[in-house]
Amino acid sequence: MSTPTAATAPDRVSPVRARILDAATELFYAEGVRAVSADRIIAVAEVSKVTFYRHFRTKDDLVVAYLEATGARERELIDSARAQNAGDAVATLMFLATLAGDLACRPGFRGCSFINASAEYPDAAHPVRAVIAAHRAWYTETFRQLVLEVGVDDPAGVADELMMLRDGAMIAGYVGSPDSLTMRVANAGRAILRAHRLS
Repeated sequence: MSTPTAATAPDRVSPVRARILDAATELFYAEGVRAVSADRIIAVAEVSKVTFYRHFRTKDDLVVAYLEATGARERELIDSARAQNAGDAVATLMFLATLAGDLACRPGFRGCSFINASAEYPDAAHPVRAVIAAHRAWYTETFRQLVLEVGVDDPAGVADELMMLRDGAMIAGYVGSPDSLTMRVANAGRAILRAHRLS
């Protein structure tokens, strides 16, 4: 889901580093990673070039940090929902569908930060793509664990299908109309589960 919220920095991160990351988060999400120069981030964060490069050796290092922070926020939100709905995997899956719809209706929504970044970094061996792959693997594994609780004939396959649905919802919410997105995602998710339910 990956929306343009400011980065939440751990206590050990310096305020200056956090300010640079916050500026990058807003700009990268709104305008795209490649379109935003290091100089632009330096100006918005109000730091010197020396300070910027002391915290981030390259712009790509900053992109990695941006995606890691975005992913950490997303994982925290979903893990919290799972904890609140312990023993009720369907409720967590409905939370994810509702979240997709809610995000798509927010002003400034530009889809998924990870999908957007992957389009800008085609080299699968690039460090940015490694962060994207790790986050998507976590997301898919979360789906697998949830549908395993529900009881399906092919948990890994169903998880892949739900991941495809999630990706499609993010794109549809950005390039299409977000109206009724929650209902449409929920209906499609139910259809996937019905097709694979054991009982």
